[in-house]
Amino acid sequence: MRHIISILIENESGALSRVSGLFSARGYNIESLTVAPTEDPSLSRMTLVTSGSDEIIEQITKQLNKLIDVVKLIDLAESAHIERELMLVKIKTNHDTREEVKRMVDIFRGKIIDVTPHSFVVEMTGQPNKLDAFIHGFEEGCIIEVVRSGPTGISRGEKGLHL
Repeated sequence: MRHIISILIENESGALSRVSGLFSARGYNIESLTVAPTEDPSLSRMTLVTSGSDEIIEQITKQLNKLIDVVKLIDLAESAHIERELMLVKIKTNHDTREEVKRMVDIFRGKIIDVTPHSFVVEMTGQPNKLDAFIHGFEEGCIIEVVRSGPTGISRGEKGLHL
């Protein structure tokens, strides 16, 4: 099962290395990882996506909690949460395909952020399956490049990751 683990971590050099080292030392895979400072400049929020059985995820969270840099963590999969991913896509266009690409972007609520005579760059956010559907809506060879942030998330309601 896929889990999104949200970690409040001290904003110090080496903290990311210690977390990724914990995963590699135990043979666990990190599917995606995002890190950014929080409203408190001494803390960062790390959002880590991994897969495993409940026992493996429990082991991962216990090991993460033992790291000195980790202040607090939650597994967002355990409760209601909002999940989003950012994607940038470079799409081949020509005079004949520009309108069709624009319609696809509008249908998926994306935004064209760069235009050249032979390509569009589209920015899109949403659930990972929405982003996948957008990509699969194009014929093979139309997509030049795809860059994705990986999922990030936040708990719904009063519950949150804070001190």
